[in-house]
Amino acid sequence: MTTLSPENSLSARWSASFILVKRKPPIDKTEWDAFFDENGLLAKSRDSICVNILERGLHPFVRTEAWKFLTGYYSWQSSQDERLTVDSTRRKNYEALCEMYEKIQPLLENLHRNFMKTRNNIAYDIQKLYDKDHLGNVLIDKKRLEKILLLSYVCNTQAEYQQGFHEMVMLFQLMVEHDHETFWLFQFFLQKTEHSCVINIGVGKNLDMLNDLIDFLDPVFAEHLRGKGAGTVRSLFPWFCFCFQRAFKSFEDVWRLWEVLLTGKPCRNFQVLVAYSMLQMVREQVLQESMTRDDIILACNNLIDLDADVLISAACLIYAELIQRDLLPPQGDCTARGHGPRPWFPVSLPVDQAQY
Repeated sequence: MTTLSPENSLSARWSASFILVKRKPPIDKTEWDAFFDENGLLAKSRDSICVNILERGLHPFVRTEAWKFLTGYYSWQSSQDERLTVDSTRRKNYEALCEMYEKIQPLLENLHRNFMKTRNNIAYDIQKLYDKDHLGNVLIDKKRLEKILLLSYVCNTQAEYQQGFHEMVMLFQLMVEHDHETFWLFQFFLQKTEHSCVINIGVGKNLDMLNDLIDFLDPVFAEHLRGKGAGTVRSLFPWFCFCFQRAFKSFEDVWRLWEVLLTGKPCRNFQVLVAYSMLQMVREQVLQESMTRDDIILACNNLIDLDADVLISAACLIYAELIQRDLLPPQGDCTARGHGPRPWFPVSLPVDQAQY
């Protein structure tokens, strides 16, 4: 791959991305089942499965089971019998949490001011959700959704409720059948993505990395954005808080990106490359038009109805460009020897992630 300069590489990257998205069909039920032996043990490497998910995606019929592995709900080393036990245990634990919540709810209402505020915020957010499809069929149960969000808030001391969580849980409720599955998948999803989408844990770090990435790959654009105000890029925090879900044309596209982020492929912090690719979509408009900081933010927020495969391909090309510039090793820890000093942008897959 020829190294591309920031000024002349945009059209080339996007032309290539449209070629890359002509992928093979997604992994279907027959192929997924073939990944396991007669005892339900994994017969194919986790790494190769994750690469396949990155390149091809998952058929809706296998997504629920595959996500249980990707999030950590199931261990990749488990047998079929062990997974049945895990499901039973998670159901019982969820029921126990519900019973606990019922007992302490009066105490929370009387003594915990933040609980009342959060409960009101959750109720308000859920009421704004459009819960029907284009034919008028009800898609979600708002009462069940509210219960799961409240329980998650009470049980999770690190990732406090933030706007956008209600939409995330809705997507899990659409994916699975039972409330305990929705609850636990959401908890595991937060654990895997907390360094990208949780405000008080990782969003600020992602914005810092995005700023660094723009500085290095596109210094002309970086200087232009700085001229519009120091907080221009930091105002894009909703992209990370909502895990990009509002940018896509369908739930399928959201699930497609999320399952790629869960694989850890092609690198750690891939969400920052996704954000950079989205920003490149408005680059020419921002440079050519006399846009204020608010206009730039509005243009970014107007990036909707995107195709997940196009965006993933564009972000993969950015990663390939970083590899080509020898800024990071293609695999392993980003502090690996033989690649000069520690790379400025930590996007390589750490060795310990392979243990999930």
